[in-house]
Amino acid sequence: MKNYLIILLFSFTTVLAGTLNIATAANVSYALPQLIKEFQKTHPQTKIQMTIGSSGKLTAQIMHGAPYDIFLSANMAYPKKLYEKGFALSKPIVYARGALALFSTKKRDFSQGIALVLDKNIKTIAIANPQTAPYGIAARQALQNASLYSKIKKKLIYGESVGQTVAYAVTAADLGFIAKSALFSPKMKQYKEAVNFKDVDPKLYTPIAQGIVLLKHATDNADAQSFYTFLLSQQAKEIFKAYGYSVQ
Repeated sequence: MKNYLIILLFSFTTVLAGTLNIATAANVSYALPQLIKEFQKTHPQTKIQMTIGSSGKLTAQIMHGAPYDIFLSANMAYPKKLYEKGFALSKPIVYARGALALFSTKKRDFSQGIALVLDKNIKTIAIANPQTAPYGIAARQALQNASLYSKIKKKLIYGESVGQTVAYAVTAADLGFIAKSALFSPKMKQYKEAVNFKDVDPKLYTPIAQGIVLLKHATDNADAQSFYTFLLSQQAKEIFKAYGYSVQ
């Protein structure tokens, strides 16, 4: 009888303390801790695990059976692909629109805008890999539309995700094209606008509409479904705005 009660209590605790797994594009990882903190005010027993990477690589993992419940992508193309191939329960929805920033740890003449990449003192420029990271696509597109890409192509070093690109921009590169959201993380707040960074002209790249899907692994996971709903709420939108995203 004791063993039976222990099993019942353990099962009840397990139900209360739900777990969900999120696959998130690196640019969103800066805002997610605050989003999780707010969600857990009403769901204190829910455990949320994050896997951070480039949208392309996370999509490949999901298609190979990775047990994620929610996918926060840096574009709409990857979530759409997952939905069309039957890996998602929900159609892709735009949860936020990201922005691209030009960044340096050193004081630079950002009045030049994107033309700063031509500066003779700029030897290396970090961007995310355009093959797997939407922010890399946006950076390359901005350079191409400004007629600068072919002139500075040899200066480029590539991060596997925009998160790794931020690391390169801080430690190894003279300049970096990063997600604006990264500038709101505690480690980056020391850097100043017009001194260390400037927004890339949004007219130079296609708007970065970022999509979310609830994945099939979450079919019986009420906590995952609740967090998915929360991420589309007005409360979550205000947090995204605080991290440099635009929302509707």
